[in-house]
Amino acid sequence: MKRNYLIAGMLSLCLTYQVSAQDATALKYAEKITAAGLEEKLTYLASDEMEGRDTGEKGQKMAAEYLVNHYKNLGLAGPVNGEYLQKFNLASVSFSEVSMTVGKQKLVNNEDFVFIGDGDMKKAAKADLVFLGLASEENLAKVDVKGKLVGLWAIGERAQTVVRDVMDAGAAGIVIVTMEGQANFDRLANRYKSLSGRGRLGFEQPSKQEPIFLVSSDKMSSLFGTPVEILKEAAKNNPESIKSQKASYLIKKSTKLVPTENVMGYLEGTDKKEEVLVISSHYDHTGIDSQGRINNGADDDGSGTVSVMQIAEAFAAAAKDGIRPRRSILFLNVTGEEKGLLGSEYYSNNPIFPLENTVNNINIDMVGRIDYEYQDAENQDYVYVIGSEMLSSQLKVINEYNNITYTGLKLDYRYDAEDDPNRFYYRSDHYNFAKNNIPVIFFFNGVHDDYHQHTDTVDKIEFPLMTKRAKLIFHTSWDLANREQRTPVDGTNTRTDR
Repeated sequence: MKRNYLIAGMLSLCLTYQVSAQDATALKYAEKITAAGLEEKLTYLASDEMEGRDTGEKGQKMAAEYLVNHYKNLGLAGPVNGEYLQKFNLASVSFSEVSMTVGKQKLVNNEDFVFIGDGDMKKAAKADLVFLGLASEENLAKVDVKGKLVGLWAIGERAQTVVRDVMDAGAAGIVIVTMEGQANFDRLANRYKSLSGRGRLGFEQPSKQEPIFLVSSDKMSSLFGTPVEILKEAAKNNPESIKSQKASYLIKKSTKLVPTENVMGYLEGTDKKEEVLVISSHYDHTGIDSQGRINNGADDDGSGTVSVMQIAEAFAAAAKDGIRPRRSILFLNVTGEEKGLLGSEYYSNNPIFPLENTVNNINIDMVGRIDYEYQDAENQDYVYVIGSEMLSSQLKVINEYNNITYTGLKLDYRYDAEDDPNRFYYRSDHYNFAKNNIPVIFFFNGVHDDYHQHTDTVDKIEFPLMTKRAKLIFHTSWDLANREQRTPVDGTNTRTDR
């Protein structure tokens, strides 16, 4: 409570002295961030020529080259032994054959189920499919899961946690429901179908015999010959009442290496140059869909990437005029976000600058649009802010101060709740900094009808609003890079596991 009064008092003071508190130098270089500059860059980055910037593909390489040339032209340094690319390999895993039969039902991959597990088998395995429902201790005491395919009803649950609990209890594999409604499942299945020819990207690791099949609630009902509502009730209290089924399954796997790269430009600071502020975005997207349509990814995350580019332009212009930040700044555009935050994970495991010297991560992922919540609002000058007060008592205050002083956006914190069902906190690259106890801010505009669709195009971007959001991020970054003390890590990281 006392802390809330302190924040309110500080913000009141900021409002009172807004005009006199403005930094004329910061204002001057913020003007380098323009709607025209953002539009010019995004028109190229999200063009058909980039083919959707799919990780490891031609378009992603072209986008990387575009970013490198930008940082070179700004006079920023290449921090990877003089280079701008942090190169690494991902493993593309393809499952050439995945099949499952339950009773007399032969299921179709990416239609009746989506395979989300791992495995590589020489011949089909047979097992009983038993219904467990919730993965509670009580249910595990009632249902023998050893050597069985186990039906899980994980709607509203942390799927990774329950899967791990049941596999550790000796299950041979899992058939899991994570969402209500056939339409929601069909959208996911279509996405997996479009990706199936390219394989799943991840870090190379030994195969695990963990067959995990995701199905809709309707399909789970069909497999057990039991209405959905009865399965829901049985999932809580009496899973043993659901009759087991005979099943068989087969998984065949192949792996190839896919080279990819993070892109970075580095601006060395002055008296506090050993301390580094990281300003990030992901520049990859989802490529070409199963119908041959290009997913241009203008908002996701072309908007964040060109915002980083223009923020870099503003800092570089100041540096050319002899006004370098006190702390160093790393402008980091990561690859593989759409495949599971892979580029930022690689950076956090192989940092160019020590993580203990990384003072903050400012992450920008989708800042060019207006979402469902604000599409009919009178005031649409907003941005969602996520993660700003979890690790540091000062970071949220600093961002709010700069917003009041310079931009006057509505800062919306609704998705910062630990129980946010969308789990946005876990779904962008700041997460790989936060899990290492680096205070973060994630700037986000929310989702819309074009999210992950081929219709996410440049003509739908709100460039004046995007400019205002980018200027807020610049002013907050300028403050963080130049203040006397780095933001303290005096909070508890309560969200470490995805």
